[in-house]
Amino acid sequence: MNLNMFRYPIGIRSADIDHMGHVNNSVYLTWVQDAVVRYWETFAPAEAVKRHLWVALKHDIEFRRPTFLDDLVVADVVAEKVEGARAFFTTVIKRGDQVLAEVKSVWCCLDSASRRPARLAKEVAARFFQG
Repeated sequence: MNLNMFRYPIGIRSADIDHMGHVNNSVYLTWVQDAVVRYWETFAPAEAVKRHLWVALKHDIEFRRPTFLDDLVVADVVAEKVEGARAFFTTVIKRGDQVLAEVKSVWCCLDSASRRPARLAKEVAARFFQG
């Protein structure tokens, strides 16, 4: 397992299913949002979690296979790099070994008080971004 990877279990609800009988494409973005934020909350120091918020700037999603109500699905989040207040993540949504979707995301770190872009301290960023 990659040192900067986080596995997030996904629960599929009946409301996630669209008229075609599979998970609606828009739901994947909710999963990515939840997985990246939980990754941050799980591994960042408590003080950093209090001082910073994350907002998505861009998602590039490639759908590979449909997802269904009874599927057991996980999102594997990999922190790729940080540049200033921006962070780059890849989230791979999987059913077993099958890749259902791959999402490349760019996020902006905000100061929780001012809501302005904020750089992460080097020691905090080093916990997530290996290289």
